[in-house]
Amino acid sequence: MQVNLHRSAPLADTDATFDDFLPEALQRRSPAALVDIGANLTHASFARDLEAVLARARAANVDALIVTGTDLAHAEQAVELARRFPGLFATAGVHPHDASHWDGALAAAMHELHRLPEVVAVGECGLDFNRNFSTPAEQERAFEAQLGLAAESGKPLFLHERDAGRRMREILRSWRDDIVDAVIHCFTADRDTLYGYRDLNLHIGLTGWICDERRGHHLRELVGEIPLERLMVETDCPYLLPRNLPAKLKGRRNEPSLLPWIVREIAHWRGDDDATLARATHDTARAFFRLPAGDGAIDTGHAQLKES
Repeated sequence: MQVNLHRSAPLADTDATFDDFLPEALQRRSPAALVDIGANLTHASFARDLEAVLARARAANVDALIVTGTDLAHAEQAVELARRFPGLFATAGVHPHDASHWDGALAAAMHELHRLPEVVAVGECGLDFNRNFSTPAEQERAFEAQLGLAAESGKPLFLHERDAGRRMREILRSWRDDIVDAVIHCFTADRDTLYGYRDLNLHIGLTGWICDERRGHHLRELVGEIPLERLMVETDCPYLLPRNLPAKLKGRRNEPSLLPWIVREIAHWRGDDDATLARATHDTARAFFRLPAGDGAIDTGHAQLKES
């Protein structure tokens, strides 16, 4: 299913759905503005109530969203969303799962997308040796090509890596002088990998993975070792619903309005307060993606949520 992006397409009634999806216990407003650097809003689960999703994000004090483009179709959809809604911006790339589709035509299409002002990063691209939906050789070929596009466009990289840290670092090291900035999105790796990325002066994106008591323990020990000026936050919605929520949510869909709960968890394990972490990651994200000043997600006029 594809999201209908025509400007006149009917969306669910915002007033009817704004409060219905989130129980009051989950309606948390960040004490300082946030940027969600990884929101998969082109996912079919957002087609029904996208305006309400954005209204809830704004009420939670999330003032900018980076909509992830993981292939040509979704990158084009992300661009259309960025054109439609103030405060939304797009990335454009080919995920390593789809690297086998990389060819000259796709490279040319990505090149054109990277020229658009709505596109603020090249990616999601990188290496995933965990599932190998595309072979490692195909992944490396597509990744190197997209590194070239990033060097040509001068835009930062939005990177995916899983079980491929050593090879990722080797490739990035050879390109580091040619690319401006790069963020490892949804970082879940170990200390050695983290310090390897630190040595390359990369940014680190953290998600609700850290809220998961089943698998996030090692991240809780590492978050204090990420320089604050290199840290950004994201939901990776609709995936990775935080497990620190104090009330149950209908379904399992994550959304940007829940980002303050992720920030709260990160701040706790770093020994920071929520406001300090929010301000720092917000400023870092706006500088990293070169976002224009004064842009915010949809302001629907709904009542503000309680501050965390």
